[in-house]
Amino acid sequence: MKKYDPRLWIGALLVFGGVLVLLENLNVISDVSGIFWGAIWGLVGLFFLFMLLRNRSNWWAAFPAFTLLGLAASAFLPNALEAFSGLVFFVGICIAFLWVYFTDVQSHWWAIIPAGVLLTLGAIDALEETTGVDSGNFLFLGLGLTFILVAILPGGKNRSWAFIPGLVLLVFGAFLTAGVVGWMQYIWPAALILVGGYFVLKFFRNPA
Repeated sequence: MKKYDPRLWIGALLVFGGVLVLLENLNVISDVSGIFWGAIWGLVGLFFLFMLLRNRSNWWAAFPAFTLLGLAASAFLPNALEAFSGLVFFVGICIAFLWVYFTDVQSHWWAIIPAGVLLTLGAIDALEETTGVDSGNFLFLGLGLTFILVAILPGGKNRSWAFIPGLVLLVFGAFLTAGVVGWMQYIWPAALILVGGYFVLKFFRNPA
């Protein structure tokens, strides 16, 4: 059909780009490229979001929809908030995984893990950009909280196993964050010896 003629869309994009450049030259707006690409990603993201909302079985559309919308939102951020652009982008992808999870909380529980990892990476990036401090230690805290969420979110009563890696990662992250990294070379071997000794002792007390 004529309304889908690519010349129409190409022409509209050229007009839009020309208007943005003109407004920038008149000192009305700045960061034309960010606005231009943000608008493009936003429109494409809205198209996929429309597909998703129109038919919930198209859960795959959540990934391009929220990823592109997150990319668009990060492009529209003013210079004062540029440090949070990575966080905004990661939040968009995180929402996509959470959407997939809530479509079936029993079989799509795996989506919680990438959602938590991406949100953690975004938070770390924002902290490093705003404070200049290496925040890599928070990765373990974020991963720990992610596994805790796997166990406690709806449908998680059969996923109590997630408490184990969650608590281990939280403890490890707490040690690193507390600045006791120098002690870890002694704490972890001691912990391994204690846990291993417990199992050995239990074996001899209750032989099979």
